[in-house]
Amino acid sequence: MDDDAVLFRALSDATRRTILDELTERDGQTLFEICSRLAMKHGSTSSRQAISQHLAVLEDAGLLRTRREGRYKFHHIDTRPLRSIAERWPTREEPVP
Repeated sequence: MDDDAVLFRALSDATRRTILDELTERDGQTLFEICSRLAMKHGSTSSRQAISQHLAVLEDAGLLRTRREGRYKFHHIDTRPLRSIAERWPTREEPVP
C-alpha cells in the first residue's frame, strides 16, 4: 500500500480522528489517558486493546510519534504527513466559476 493510501486509511476511522483531536488538545498522552478521555468526553466503549490498535495504525501512517519514559509510553501527534494532501490538492485563492 502506498503512503497516501496508508494515510487515508488511518484518517478514515472516526475513532482515530477523535484520538488525533484529543492529542491536538493535549499532546503527549499515555494509552491510559487516551482511553480515559475517549470514555469520559466521547462515551467510547472501546477496549484498551482496540485503542492500542488504533494508535498503531496512526503510528504506521506517521501521524503519531511515541516516546518511552520508564514504564510509560507517550503518544504525540505529528501532522507532517498531512502536508502531502495539501501539496497534492493546493488551495486556490481565485473563486471557481
